[in-house]
Parts: sequence; C-alpha cells; structure tokens
Amino acid sequence: MLAFAGPGFLVAVGYMDPGNWATDLAGGSKYNYSLLVVIMISNLMAILLQALALKLGIATGRDLAQACRDHFRPAVSFSLWLTCEIAIAACDLAEVIGSAIALNLLFRIPLTAGVCITALDILVVLFLQNKGFRYIEALVITLIAVIGFCFTWEIVASHPDLIGIAKGFLPASKIVTDVGVLYIAIGILGATVMPHNLYLPSSIVQTRRYDLSAVGRHEAIRFATIDSTLALMFALFINAAILVVSAATFYTHGRNDVAEIQEAYKLLSPLLGVSGASTLFAIALLASGQNSTLTGTLAGQIVMEGFLNIRLRPWLRRLITRLVAIVPAIVVTIVSGEKGTANLLVLSQVILSLQLSFAVFPLVMFTSDKIKMGEFVNSRPIKYLGWSTAVFVALLNAWLLFQTFRDWFLG
Repeated sequence: MLAFAGPGFLVAVGYMDPGNWATDLAGGSKYNYSLLVVIMISNLMAILLQALALKLGIATGRDLAQACRDHFRPAVSFSLWLTCEIAIAACDLAEVIGSAIALNLLFRIPLTAGVCITALDILVVLFLQNKGFRYIEALVITLIAVIGFCFTWEIVASHPDLIGIAKGFLPASKIVTDVGVLYIAIGILGATVMPHNLYLPSSIVQTRRYDLSAVGRHEAIRFATIDSTLALMFALFINAAILVVSAATFYTHGRNDVAEIQEAYKLLSPLLGVSGASTLFAIALLASGQNSTLTGTLAGQIVMEGFLNIRLRPWLRRLITRLVAIVPAIVVTIVSGEKGTANLLVLSQVILSLQLSFAVFPLVMFTSDKIKMGEFVNSRPIKYLGWSTAVFVALLNAWLLFQTFRDWFLG
C-alpha cells in the first residue's frame, strides 16, 4: 500500500485548486450548507473516473493520451491534443491568478508582480524532477497538509452548525427547482472534474513497479484505487470546508453576496472575531495555487508526449505553458485590476468545461473495450455507471456554458 501511495494526491490537488474556491465560497454564503451534497456527488464522480483512468494505465501500459493516439486518426488525435492544451493553459491561468491573489493578500505584492513571481516555480519543478518523482509527491502532500491544517482551524473558529452540515449532505429539491441554487450547483460540478486530471493518473501510476502478470496488475489496480480514493476524500474535505466556513461566517452574518476570494479574506477575521483567520485563508490559497501548478506541469508533459510523441525539455515545456497563462493574466490585471482577475477565474472554468467531455468519453469507451482491456474490461454495472456519468457531466457542463454565456451577453 505504501509503495502505491502518492500518485492519488498528485491528482487530488486538481480538485481543490483556486478555480474551485469561488464557487464554494458563493455556494456557502448564498445557500448555507445546502450545496454540500453537490460537492459530495461531484467527488464520487471524480473517484469513479480516476479509478477508470488508473485501470487503463495499469491494464494496457498506455496512458489516456497514448490510447487516444493509438485509436483515433491523426487529425482527431491532434484536435484532442489541442483542446486539452487549451484546457491546461486555462487551468494554469486560474492557478497563476490564485497564487498572485494570495501573494497580494499576504505580502501586499501588486497583482501584476505576483503573476510574474509565480512563473519562478518552474525552478522548483525542475529541481524536484531531477531529484526523483517521490520528492514531487512529498512536496505536494506537504502543501495539502498545510491546506488541511488551515481549514481545520477555520472550521473550529467559525463554530458551524453540525446539524446543518449533516442536512447539507442530503439531497434537497430546491437544488433543481431554484434557478439560483442550480446555477451554483452546476458551477461546483463543472469546476471539480478537470480534463487533464484524467490524463495524469493513467501515466503516473506507471511510475510504480508491479508484477506485469494478471495477478500483479489486479493487485496494482486495487492499491492504486485505494490511494486515489483516499486522496479524493481529502479533496472532498477541503472543498466542503471552504463551503462550511463560508456558510458559518458569511451566511450566518447575512453576507450573502460574498463570492470573490479577496472579499472573503477581508471579512473573515472581522466577522469571526479571531485574528489570523484571514491570514490562514490566504496561506491555504497560496499552497493550493502552487500545488496545482506542479501537477499541471506534469499533465502538460504527459499530454504532449502521449498525443504527439514529442519530448521537450521540462524547462521548455513549462515555459511555454507558463507564458500562455501569464500573458493574459498580466494584461487583465493591468487593465482591470482585481475585478478582472475574478472574471478570468470564471473564464478558466468555462474553458475547462468545454474540453471535459473530450477526455471523459474516450476514457469510458477505452475501459469498456474488451479488445483493449482484456480481463480488466469494465463490468456491466461499471460500464453503465461510467457512461451515465459521462453523459451527466456533459449535460451539466453544457448547461453551465449556456448560463455563463447568457449572463455575459445580458449583463
């Protein structure tokens, strides 16, 4: 079990990146604890899809990007690669902005300068890659522990309603009948399952040594799935904690309009009456942003090598990805300031939603293919559950896109 521990946490950080914070904050401040069930459902879908990705990598020895290149025509494969690269750049954009906002809140560094500073994490990535994969995993798990500590403290300080939290994990009819609640719910679901997080596990799980016999592969799938599930349960805790703190702090005090990270930072300590609450919030945000950039780098490398069979030097791959994210972030922060960065966070989630189905459908299709998977093919119940999840995610994201573009055109 310890030998397989680690990759799950590299993937899980993508489910608690700065792009998720805005929807969780808005959900808690507007609708109290009622959207906790949405966070739980989205996490369960993520657990299923990650398990399928792990199984694909172990059973076939090919990651999802390589499997797409093997199966589809070159034009289709190239299109899938291009859309995935756009999604990775959009995700990187959210992480750059999140880190820049955290630096601004903690050290009063201007947003533009903070965006530039976040580019320096390429040096950390390169250093750790030279040391070995376990060092990257150790750093990621350490940063996750920091986030967990910060929000555990925030929950204790906010004195949430435990009965209200328990009720929040139960389905409520208003989630689908109230348009406002539905919109935030779809935003949470759309921001949780990210496309490159389906390419990443199918590759990094192969960094582990395991017996290539059928028995050895079954064992590897079992332990890798346990690692992934435990890590994603921790991601569930973090996302739920953000919403719980928001509900206990802002909703309870009648502040139902808090949706931006900067505003939440300013109000936390005064409303809780506890010094340091805002600082811990910003520290968790910084750890979240930096954590996600590490996994984004690995995902970008896996996607490019898998789809195109092109290997670039890590520093060059990282530099290209960073420039694509940093240039628009710098332009918007100079022109629009803090409000512009909030809009960019929303835009990044919309772009991720656009690409998601192009990763989910091939994953379910490949793992349900007897020729590709052999004895590891999805059972009939898992096959039905996988396709249902794929269609459900696609419909939710399509509705999120419709609502987002409608608001932009009307507002």
